[in-house]
Amino acid sequence: MMEMEFYKIIFEEVLRLSDDGFIVVDKHAIVTDINDRYSAFLGKPKEEIIGRPITDVIPNSKMADIMRNEYREELAMHKYIPGYVRDATNDFVLVSRTYVKDSAGDTIGGVAQVHFREQAIQSARRMLKEYNELEFLREQYKQFNGFQLGFKDIIGKSAAIQSKKREAMRASKTNFSVLITGESGTGKEVFAKAIHYASRRCHRPFVSVNCAAIPGELLEAELFGYEEGAFTGAKKGGRKGKFIQADGGTIFLDEIGDMPLVMQAKILRVLQEREVDMVGGTKPIPVDIRVISATRKNLENMIREGTFREDLYYRLNVINIHLPPLRERTEDIPCLVQYYMDKLNREYKRNVGISKKVIEAFYRHSWNGNVRELDNVIKGAYAVCDDLEILPSDLPTKFEFKDENEPEKKIPQTAPPPERTGKPREGTLEAVRIAGSMKEFLKSQEKEMILAAYEKFHTVRKASAYLGMSMPTYVRKRREYLSEEEMTV
Repeated sequence: MMEMEFYKIIFEEVLRLSDDGFIVVDKHAIVTDINDRYSAFLGKPKEEIIGRPITDVIPNSKMADIMRNEYREELAMHKYIPGYVRDATNDFVLVSRTYVKDSAGDTIGGVAQVHFREQAIQSARRMLKEYNELEFLREQYKQFNGFQLGFKDIIGKSAAIQSKKREAMRASKTNFSVLITGESGTGKEVFAKAIHYASRRCHRPFVSVNCAAIPGELLEAELFGYEEGAFTGAKKGGRKGKFIQADGGTIFLDEIGDMPLVMQAKILRVLQEREVDMVGGTKPIPVDIRVISATRKNLENMIREGTFREDLYYRLNVINIHLPPLRERTEDIPCLVQYYMDKLNREYKRNVGISKKVIEAFYRHSWNGNVRELDNVIKGAYAVCDDLEILPSDLPTKFEFKDENEPEKKIPQTAPPPERTGKPREGTLEAVRIAGSMKEFLKSQEKEMILAAYEKFHTVRKASAYLGMSMPTYVRKRREYLSEEEMTV
């Protein structure tokens, strides 16, 4: 007890002498202590602050979230919010926040430190600027020097996307042709690059061709090249085609389903003979290439309709990787949003956040344009938002936002609940005994229902609606239970 009292006195004296502001909360984010410097800054006596939820005192505080999710935030720069603090002479304050565990490993509270000293603020502002400039230059260097996009750049933690990454990794160990299918905007070219840069051809060229963007009459010259004088307007000295440019490496034929039938026959010959006939040329040129193709169309239907060659299809489709749409992996939305926001903040040297309501709206959106649409929506909102965060008002009108006054909709039961007898059933009691406790029994039941719902509907939206849960809660719990299963395998 004497030791505890000693440290308490020391702690209080440190708080009193410090030029910085300190505020302490318990595990429920209730304020338990605050030093004079911080209470004076807030313009409220300590008696009015201690014992209240921290969000009542500081509405924009992250301490409650830190207590829930157990993470640290060191020297984060935050913009003053008018009306929340008084006598703000600077645009920003520096804040450090963390949770605290006891010797048993249980979270018992948290502490936040606000750095008021002008020198520290100016120094941090300068360091943030330099860091953003460095990150921007690093991104530019990657782009201008043929940055090798790898599997680490495929963003997503969902089981669906992790499964596709494993398929692509296995494909990178071979030299077989790969056909990547999926809706527009699902990341087909990102996967193609990842396969190339993980393969033995990684030091050779990766050449991308959008078959839908090149007019049919120019496609042959673009792919195979041409000799000088091959046609009117031909470049002096001729030009190497994409297949020759990709020699030793990989050629990516994007939107192969849009290629004319005449060109399909010529592509088939290249794959069979491993040589290219330039337009106006007299001798075939041997090429060593790997072909990765992609399409948003159903090639099997096109074969039946006579618009795609069956023999070419089997040449291209040695390994097939089908990418799921974003609406089937909505649990990846938070990490995708974080990736794009970090990228924009580095490029434009800002520190913009994104509101929880916007993330919730993203979960409800259908995302017909998939990841590409998400990227474009974030860029558009980023362009019109203030310096603090992206708000619902910054999004296009097509996004839906839940009315806070609207009661939570529940899915009606398809069958009446079991009759109450006044005492537990024998089977239930035995199940609780086997589980070890009522808590563990209920957890196992919840786990079974959450995983079974996804197996039934194959989408997070339908599964969460069926169970009467919000999508963020469903996604979080499903991720936890999937992680548990992986650990036991």
